[in-house]
Amino acid sequence: MENQEQERQSFSKHLTQNEVKDRIIFFSYTYVAPFFEFQEGRLFFMDVTDSLGKAWTFIGTFYANPEVSKYVSIKCPQFSSEKGLKANDEVIFTERPRRESDAPWKKFNVIIKRNIRLFGQDIWRELKV
Repeated sequence: MENQEQERQSFSKHLTQNEVKDRIIFFSYTYVAPFFEFQEGRLFFMDVTDSLGKAWTFIGTFYANPEVSKYVSIKCPQFSSEKGLKANDEVIFTERPRRESDAPWKKFNVIIKRNIRLFGQDIWRELKV
């Protein structure tokens, strides 16, 4: 079981104010390259399960821009609203193992971590909403 845990791959990001406002997460393609094959303009789906076991479907798009190179946008408006995401929250996607019967798109678990100040100390804790 430990080897399976080590083989899992993840990618994460601290959200910006604009990402929270627009309910979209941007990743440089270099961060997500192990998970997705780049095809400019192509839409893709991500089946995501949060820490409470609720299932979500996010929609991503690949882009190429001469100024910022390749990047991926992941739209998650309902998730963002229901979770009450804030700037600087960390969103962590961990790939789940695929089964043959699964849909062709990737499946991920998602964890949200938020920095709180407690007794003068900064503490990152998992958001359970």
